[in-house]
Amino acid sequence: MAAAQGRLSDGADGMDGAKDTAEADRHAGAAAPPAFRAAVEALRSARLRPQVEVEPTPAPRRLAPFAHALEAVVVDGEQELADGRLVLLHDPAGHDAWRGTFRLVTLVRAELEPEMAADPLLPEVCWSWLTGALQLRGLTYGEPSGTVTRASSHYFGGLGERPPASQIEIRASWTPREGMGGVPDTAAHLASWCDLLAQVAGLPPANPGDASVVTLPQRRDPQAR
Repeated sequence: MAAAQGRLSDGADGMDGAKDTAEADRHAGAAAPPAFRAAVEALRSARLRPQVEVEPTPAPRRLAPFAHALEAVVVDGEQELADGRLVLLHDPAGHDAWRGTFRLVTLVRAELEPEMAADPLLPEVCWSWLTGALQLRGLTYGEPSGTVTRASSHYFGGLGERPPASQIEIRASWTPREGMGGVPDTAAHLASWCDLLAQVAGLPPANPGDASVVTLPQRRDPQAR
């Protein structure tokens, strides 16, 4: 698995970027409903894999009345293997398409070796990583949707010395089941999302004995971790 190139800067399902900082900060303040504040606090208390570095990032303002966003990168020493963004949306009035008041939206991406990218089953496998990560933690959810995209770049002219590059990108959203007080278990959903990031990066599952998890072949020396 090759390293992901840089941090996320493009949009994903309306995830805009720094221009939405002021609006997102207002939504994250005291005016936010208790259920949303509790869901955000749970994100901050989640226990995550040490290879996944997570930090807050500006949230989009047009997808829901309240939003909170996180950006993550999977690292191995100085090398970045995959990156992603997770956005928690909340509409207290509910949303017909969500069938709930909360929604999780994600973008995950990593570079691949060209022969891996050529596997015709790769999109189905990548989607199963998302659903499998949620199921392995016993999470219930509804209305999942998304896309798995693979892209290849070939360089010419002044860039002709660069080797071909391939990238996988997963864009998805789902409705987490709401628990006591109308608050979903966002900490567990975040942990599942980090499991997905680790799989896309080519890391072994957190529980090595779990034979139900399929990972991409590792291309790096495991002793380097």
